[in-house]
Amino acid sequence: MRWQEAMRRAIRDPGELCRKLDLPESLADGRSAQDFTVFVPLEFLARMRPGDPDDPLLRQVLSVEAENDTPDTYSLDPLAEQNASVLPGLLHKYHGRALLVTSGACAVHCRYCFRRHFPYQTVPKGLQAWQEALDHIAADPTISEVLLSGGDPLTLVDPLLQSLLGALDRIPHVRRLRIHTRLPIVIPQRVTEALRDMLAATRATSWVVVHCNHAAELDGPTLGALARLIDAGVPVLNQAVLLRGVNDSVAALEALSLRLVDHRIQPYYLHQLDRVQGAGHFEVDEATGLQLMAGLRQRVPGYAVPQYVREQPGERSKTPIEPRPMP
Repeated sequence: MRWQEAMRRAIRDPGELCRKLDLPESLADGRSAQDFTVFVPLEFLARMRPGDPDDPLLRQVLSVEAENDTPDTYSLDPLAEQNASVLPGLLHKYHGRALLVTSGACAVHCRYCFRRHFPYQTVPKGLQAWQEALDHIAADPTISEVLLSGGDPLTLVDPLLQSLLGALDRIPHVRRLRIHTRLPIVIPQRVTEALRDMLAATRATSWVVVHCNHAAELDGPTLGALARLIDAGVPVLNQAVLLRGVNDSVAALEALSLRLVDHRIQPYYLHQLDRVQGAGHFEVDEATGLQLMAGLRQRVPGYAVPQYVREQPGERSKTPIEPRPMP
């Protein structure tokens, strides 16, 4: 099945999601689903345990009543990205890197998404609409790396994605292209031969950064899709978010890290939750996070340990979360 068909078949109703898993519909909250719709591909659903309301994959995508109880410290734009926008859809937060929001579409709606309230209607769409952003990147020789994000850049159809990659490839000082995506995880058939060859053929080095939070997400088809990229010379990194009830145990983090490195995928970041409105029930406090990281370091080799970080508005880089020195 083509990936576009998989997106068309995705579940959009929280009640249907519960029914598919033999769970009571009362688990789902329709009010929060109206504010941020449910979207779950059947390929991702197939990895969930029927009858288990605490399944770690289900918890990431099912709208629940707790989303309506947001602490005052949470906001619609927790990373103040609107302040970092130099042009509509173009963010320039870090030295040497620029981020282009290519699409508002995603292959799955994660309930903790820090851009769940992002004004995607203001984002340019299409090569002609991106030209102003491309001109800005071309005029700034300090930008050596461009990140494609969203939404999900791999929701762009191949001809449009190839045109965008080609336009960036023609800017001499852009030496690296980084594609941030969840699509190969939830709909692995997106990694076609054409996509693999496209990413492998760029002049600038293409990196793919996937987003996977739990080892159960990495089934055979998903690992096969990622292997096709790696075999073609496209490095694959993984970013995860520390989430209560999903991966907030040493055992869960160990299983994820080892599953990744066993298949040549580098654990990159473990993010502290961004405090976006609607996601407060996912937060794990930093002290617990540090304990988990200490336990993880005792159980896996160093190259399998992601960096535990948080992103703070206005800072010029991710902030490592580390134990405080004794006074």
